[in-house]
Amino acid sequence: MRILWFALVLALPATGTMGRDLPLAISADPPRDAVHPARMEVLHVPSGGVAINGVAYLAAGAGPHPTLVIAHGWPGNEKNLDLAQAVRRAGWNAVTFNYRGSWGSPGSFRFAQVPEDAAAMLAFLRVPENVEKLGVNPRRIVLAGHSMGGWATALTAAKDPALLGAITISMGDLGLVGGLPRKDLVALAAGNAETLAGTSPEMMADELAAGAAANRAQAGAAGLARLPLLVLSSDDGLAEQSDGLVAAVRAAGGKNVTAVRVATDHGWSDARIRLETAIIAWLQQLEENGQ
Repeated sequence: MRILWFALVLALPATGTMGRDLPLAISADPPRDAVHPARMEVLHVPSGGVAINGVAYLAAGAGPHPTLVIAHGWPGNEKNLDLAQAVRRAGWNAVTFNYRGSWGSPGSFRFAQVPEDAAAMLAFLRVPENVEKLGVNPRRIVLAGHSMGGWATALTAAKDPALLGAITISMGDLGLVGGLPRKDLVALAAGNAETLAGTSPEMMADELAAGAAANRAQAGAAGLARLPLLVLSSDDGLAEQSDGLVAAVRAAGGKNVTAVRVATDHGWSDARIRLETAIIAWLQQLEENGQ
């Protein structure tokens, strides 16, 4: 019944009529816990010889708590911080971070480093000292990613069977993007260069083209088939990339793949509540299934 409810909620229009179907975390703050209140922690995460920056939105209660790690896109103007807050209200920790060379993290930005930084974030959350300090249950971590972050999620989660699950949101498959003509790649990179250090549109275009064959998200299909996977796509011209990943994971034996398409843009600009509802419902389903 949970899957049916999940699909019906996403199909509803974005109007006030949805209110009774929303998870409580969307519409109400949890009771304050004076002993173990919700809080934020600034993170400095070792990766590639530097310390990338991050923020942990820590749930109320003694914990340990399940934790959602959210990887941003290229360049990451949409950080999905409203999603992080909603997930925290639902009793999960939420962690965001910035790749090397992006949004103030030290180093130079390179696409090849994005999955490495995601893996470094997961490793950081499993260090016993950090588990204790942040109230993380290291056996109940889900990795999610938006756009380029969805691509990084597919590749990173495929190599990390200890994850509880993985989520992609309007995934942009950099392997497929890298097959565009160079002039189109340069133009695309020029429009996505905000806050990225140590690079240029031409450098980004060349890296994408050189890595096109090796960077396909579908390369992670066999590993992803071992995990619960939620694939959310939108009307942004990239939905076929998510569809291809779903087909590849199912062909590799994946039995726990949920794929949903919503009529919204790449940033889910007019469907933020539906995005939060979809993810919280899916996370609750993992909890209820004892996964």
